[in-house]
Amino acid sequence: MNDKEKSHDNNNIHALEDHREDDGLLPVDEHVEEVSENGQKVRRRGIYLLPNLFTTSALFSGFYAVIAGMNQDFEVAAIAIFVAMALDGLDGRVARLTNTTSEFGVQYDSLSDMVSFGLAPALVMFSWALAPLGKLGWAAAFAFAACAALRLARFNTQVKVVDKRYFIGLSSPAAAAVLASIVWSGHDWQVSPEFSVLAALVTLVAGLLMVSNIKYSSFKGIDFKGRVPFVAMLAVIFVFVVITIDPPRVLLGLSVVYGLSGPVLWAWSRLVALRREKKSDD
Repeated sequence: MNDKEKSHDNNNIHALEDHREDDGLLPVDEHVEEVSENGQKVRRRGIYLLPNLFTTSALFSGFYAVIAGMNQDFEVAAIAIFVAMALDGLDGRVARLTNTTSEFGVQYDSLSDMVSFGLAPALVMFSWALAPLGKLGWAAAFAFAACAALRLARFNTQVKVVDKRYFIGLSSPAAAAVLASIVWSGHDWQVSPEFSVLAALVTLVAGLLMVSNIKYSSFKGIDFKGRVPFVAMLAVIFVFVVITIDPPRVLLGLSVVYGLSGPVLWAWSRLVALRREKKSDD
């Protein structure tokens, strides 16, 4: 047998092994992922259950928000978006704490975020306040959803080269919090045409902030596993107490302050830079 025939047989054997590896008990595509272990690429079958359960729960909350918004139950829809935010904040931390991070989890989380923080807030806001504007209303809602998609795609490709202490652009959960807290705070209002225009502007601005180059603190520098002063725990309790007084309006204030913090700090840094340039010219 010559070398060409041996190479052909080896290829057939590898193809057969791959086929057997992909065969499962159910007619469903089995996930096989390449991971790096000790500097070598190793193929692993299946996915981690625990972190993906949190991601699936966040996805369900976002989907439920859309259904609730379609049924004019705007308070429940807004709350569901905040529930999705809480679950989205847990899946990544759980994966890191349990050493169950994977590329599948990263991509699944991103798709879940698109539903929960891109489509859900846009559709809920449209059903609540933007529908009377007609094409202008759905254009503003689509702009928010499209910006969320662009923001998530950019984040997925820049995650390895950007300073982890900061987000480039407003994160999609924070932008969704602005819209959801507005809906939650005014779910029982009689929306006027003037307010619809204001809601459309807020929706558009929140979307544009997501795709901007403005830096926002990511709070990823907080060490949840380390020891902190006792007063820090008291501060956390105080925050929860304040939120429980009037959850929708307190969350609205927090989300708006965070959303404006980026542009304000950017403008301040530009002002300081201009003053330094002026002094150096003098």
